[in-house]
Amino acid sequence: MGYTHFQVAQPTTVGKRACLWIQDFLYDLADLDYVKDGMRLLGNKGTTGTQASFLELFDGDHAKVKLLEQKIAEKMGFNAVFPVSGQTYTRKEDARICNVLAGIAQSAYKFANDLRLLQNLKEVEEPFEKGQVGSSAMAYKRNPMRSERICSLARYVTCSAVNPQLTASVQWLERTLDDSANKRLAVAECFLATDALLNIVINVANGMVVYPKVIEKHMTENLPFIATENILMEGVKRGGDRQELHERIRRHSMEAARVIKEEGGTCDLLDRIASDPAFNLTKQDILEVLRPENYIGRAPQQVDEFLHDYVDGVLTDFECPASGELKV
Repeated sequence: MGYTHFQVAQPTTVGKRACLWIQDFLYDLADLDYVKDGMRLLGNKGTTGTQASFLELFDGDHAKVKLLEQKIAEKMGFNAVFPVSGQTYTRKEDARICNVLAGIAQSAYKFANDLRLLQNLKEVEEPFEKGQVGSSAMAYKRNPMRSERICSLARYVTCSAVNPQLTASVQWLERTLDDSANKRLAVAECFLATDALLNIVINVANGMVVYPKVIEKHMTENLPFIATENILMEGVKRGGDRQELHERIRRHSMEAARVIKEEGGTCDLLDRIASDPAFNLTKQDILEVLRPENYIGRAPQQVDEFLHDYVDGVLTDFECPASGELKV
């Protein structure tokens, strides 16, 4: 089932929902590549960024100062240096980097949070080991602990990314010590926490379990309500009056919902409609209208197109030539 406001909506597919998670991570990968490729080294700039001491070292030869800086950058694996700086490079660089990490954390949080909801519905579960204890008090429970840890760490990364933004904002003139003290904590911990949460994401994604029978049960319970417009049209094709049939479906739907909510009964909407002569439909006629694949639109095609056009190439880029396995 698809859900909006965590209320039953039009059906979708498991693959389509997974593609929503993947698409977010692809955004992060693109941001990561963009920021990584644009990173610069501070270079040899000196006390206030003027390179005065280096110019003196090379007897006023500006070309040698620039050449030295270029060689240092190459040695450190950078393609470029900051053209201007104070004593330190602009802390906007740290903010940009941590924003990418925060973006990864957001995607992981969305994935894990969705999984927590789906585990409550018993449609999809994170991996659960044979001897794993789901709850210290209630032995029957299978708490989504890994997904909860992902959310916890992701929230930490998202909040920590604010620190570099504030540091960049208050970097006084050529520098002050508070930018370095804060940076050493915030940037390092953003990286460590993101690394940790991605390791859990990999673990959860590799062992995720889908329960088709539960999904089918939920579809059977809810599809009759979702399909009422199609049933209405089928009744009109067989000679019924649209306004009259619409009112009858409304009343049947309200009563069927009441039985479920107030009496704890099962959905009998189809039986009600089939036994109503105004529709001129048998139970089998209605079941034909109720085939789930009639309500998922282009979801299967969207998945195939997305994987082919956007995902396959990325996976190829990260494949180890010898083994064919992904580089993680």
